[in-house]
Amino acid sequence: MTHFSLFSEQDIYLFKEGNNFRLYDKLGSRPVTVDGVEGTYFAVWAPNAEFASVIGNFNGWNKQSHPLNARWDGSGIWEAFIPAIGKGEIYKYFIRSRFNGYTVEKGDPYAVHWETPQKTGSIVWDLEYSWEDGEWMKNRHESNSLQSPFSIYEMHPGSWRRMPEQDNRFLSYREMAPYLADYCVKMGFTHVELMPVMEHPFYGSWGYQLSGYFAPSSRYGTPQDFMYMVDLLHRNGVGVILDWVPSHFPTDLHGLSNFDGTYLYEHEDTRKGFHPDWKSSIFNYGRNEVKEFLISSAIFWLEKYHIDGLRVDAVASLLYLDYSRKEGEWEPNRFGGRENLEAIDFIKQCNHVVYENHPDVQMFAEESTAWPKVSGPTYSGGLGFGMKWNMGWMHDTLKFFAVDPLFRKHHLDQITFSLWYAFSENFLLPFSHDEVTHGKGSLVGKMPGDEWQRFANLRLLFGYMYGHPGKKLIFMGDEFGQVREWHHEESLEWHVLEFPFHRGAQRWMRDLNQVYRTEKPFFEADFSWDGFEWIDFNDRENCVIAFLRKAKTTGDIILCVCNFTPVVRHNYRVGVPRGGFWKELLNSDATEYGGSGVGNMGGFDADSLPAHDRGYSLNLKLPPLGVLFFKSRPQ
Repeated sequence: MTHFSLFSEQDIYLFKEGNNFRLYDKLGSRPVTVDGVEGTYFAVWAPNAEFASVIGNFNGWNKQSHPLNARWDGSGIWEAFIPAIGKGEIYKYFIRSRFNGYTVEKGDPYAVHWETPQKTGSIVWDLEYSWEDGEWMKNRHESNSLQSPFSIYEMHPGSWRRMPEQDNRFLSYREMAPYLADYCVKMGFTHVELMPVMEHPFYGSWGYQLSGYFAPSSRYGTPQDFMYMVDLLHRNGVGVILDWVPSHFPTDLHGLSNFDGTYLYEHEDTRKGFHPDWKSSIFNYGRNEVKEFLISSAIFWLEKYHIDGLRVDAVASLLYLDYSRKEGEWEPNRFGGRENLEAIDFIKQCNHVVYENHPDVQMFAEESTAWPKVSGPTYSGGLGFGMKWNMGWMHDTLKFFAVDPLFRKHHLDQITFSLWYAFSENFLLPFSHDEVTHGKGSLVGKMPGDEWQRFANLRLLFGYMYGHPGKKLIFMGDEFGQVREWHHEESLEWHVLEFPFHRGAQRWMRDLNQVYRTEKPFFEADFSWDGFEWIDFNDRENCVIAFLRKAKTTGDIILCVCNFTPVVRHNYRVGVPRGGFWKELLNSDATEYGGSGVGNMGGFDADSLPAHDRGYSLNLKLPPLGVLFFKSRPQ
């Protein structure tokens, strides 16, 4: 049989140049038929190997019987077509390094399917699937636009729902799919964000220590099972975002670490190549083949799995050479600064390639510093992300809400400060998993007061969040007031929905999402002063703030008024920019949400009485620990 290869000369040229971003179509394993013979083509990048072979059950794990051939072109790629190996075969690569006699058995960096951990073998598989989400894919540019609503439900697949009657097992992708799709539709979430589903050896890492950058975790099923879940969510109008971790990887022997006896994927200098917080390896972003590996992974999920966006984890650890390092533990860049220039170039290139190929998706940065223009375009010096998580807003908001309402008037700046910088980036407002674990308690548990006040505060928190400029993200369980903090080995506390306060919180989130998604003032101009206007941010004595959200295309205006105290404010006058009827859209104190029922009879005609430097005003009754939304249409 003649030598078979999937690589063309052009492929190799682009690979060496650093511009081959679909390496998943060439490297790895795939069932093929060559000259009428069925088998599997294997290809692996191991430039410092002296010998490489494929081992598995099919050859009794014999290291010599199925050798790979080193390509003649200096690419460092080893390849071979091996007959009679088909879909479902477990395999690894045996590698003998040219240095120090190092030998190792490695999983396939480009494998699309792995054994279920703690087993560590790769599996020959295909990605054949009959997608039925054509309507979503055709129109998803509308759902994923920066001018569209984003109400993201962050969830962990292994602990969203479990089967207590079956040894507390978690659901498979296929089992989860209808429940998740129905729940998101019922609750009005626009997107699901999955904590990393890429294969990872340690379940307790929540997926943030990846070994398989091209494979969904087999804990929950096959690649086709995961495709089915994405497909079903899309058919129900729900987008899918994945957490993606290009910042570091675990040092497990079967993974990327010391792959061919050398520091191949990681940086050799431990000041750049080892992460002190996570005890993991850091990629060598100055190496073309490593950047291609990571960018290929990003493109892979968008193309093969129809994913709508990637949330890039721990961006700050990429940007700074001194991240979590003491003096003397890091080396300045060539200009004497602490910026990781190679990683910055990688980030920009990755975002550019993603948006160039898929302008209808979004890239999200979990970035916690004041780095400028994270969501600015690369052509103007930005990092090129679509959105940035607003970590400062999250910390300030939770700190404010933890204060006893009696003393909140002294801390009002914490809740208003975010507007000083709200439009410096395309911000997403997150209440993520990080805030409800590691001893931090649940979200409702952070709220002060008795049970009634805690849930009133929770509803107020979400109402303020949905009124504030920026896209939205909440973690599973927060929407119904989960009592205990999140634990990955247990299901959410769905049983608490038997109790009125929890049902009320869930209903409030449902109605918030419904109004948020249908009212353009909430989302159309999220990243500009055109969509926001203060009415009053300085009523410290009453601890009340009021502001407007404005639509660009319809002229609709929504007034948001937040009362951060448990005291009813009678005859509270708020200035508004025009007369006519102001309809009460939502009131977090309504009895159906568990509130006390203080309201404003569905709305008012504005009085021709000036207030707050505006020609009209509304005379309102502000509910305790409550938020009100009123809508005005152009006259």
